[in-house]
Amino acid sequence: MAIFKRPGKARRATLLPIAVGTITVGAAFLAFAPTASYAQSNNPSSLSNYGYTGSYIYGSNGHGNGNGSITNVNLDPSTIPFGKSLFVENCASCHGNYAQGSSRAPNLQGLGAATIDFWVSTGRMPLADPTTQAVQKPPRFSRSETLAIDAYVTSLASGGPAIPNVNLQMANEANGSELFATNCAACHTITGAGDALASGVYAPSLLSASPTQIAEAIRSGPGNMPRFGPNTLTDQQVANIAKYVTYLQKPVDQGGIALGHVGPVTEGFVGILIGLGLLMLAGLWIGGKAK
Repeated sequence: MAIFKRPGKARRATLLPIAVGTITVGAAFLAFAPTASYAQSNNPSSLSNYGYTGSYIYGSNGHGNGNGSITNVNLDPSTIPFGKSLFVENCASCHGNYAQGSSRAPNLQGLGAATIDFWVSTGRMPLADPTTQAVQKPPRFSRSETLAIDAYVTSLASGGPAIPNVNLQMANEANGSELFATNCAACHTITGAGDALASGVYAPSLLSASPTQIAEAIRSGPGNMPRFGPNTLTDQQVANIAKYVTYLQKPVDQGGIALGHVGPVTEGFVGILIGLGLLMLAGLWIGGKAK
């Protein structure tokens, strides 16, 4: 006949701190878990289109839908000399005085204003070490300075996409969700939080990108990202994706605590921490009552 021995006081005294500590860690995780970089997305400058009011339909050569979901930004030619001085001072050491490229950096001529604007406005350029992957950081230049640099580089050669101004009021979030899941989520994850790729390369988070920067990335294909031209994604579809990504930056969490929006791994981890701690406390309480 098996004899059940109640846990002694010493054993309960050992397990109690473990249980309490487990619950405490779980509760702390819930309290301080990142919530989709809201501190960045709450910055109006990170979500706006910079007040652009471009007057031309972006992609109106037959590929766009012509309804004004995306319009071109018109750069001011009078800013070209100022943009040249900024470029020579900050970019020419790698790209050359005329953006012709060198052994350290690629040729920028003919890439389009959207390409230049994306790299500069996201702070990825200038880059101190051209051998490393550029990361998003606070831009070195003001918005007017960035536009001046865009104007100078695009004055050197024609071609490439213009800077887009996205009209989110004319975009469809549901369609953007489908398009994002099909074309973007494999690298950026369905929550837009970014993910590691091969050989130390990673897909960056989209949670602080503006609608303009999202559209610029889609059209220009920065880094290892493929370029989606108007034959692949129409302007309306690009605007739809931009609207869905802006939703991801501050989603409505119907289920409760967001837990960082990183998926079931986090949820399982928190479940184990809190659940295991509660089970241990329950066992100790039952053992004490049975004494």
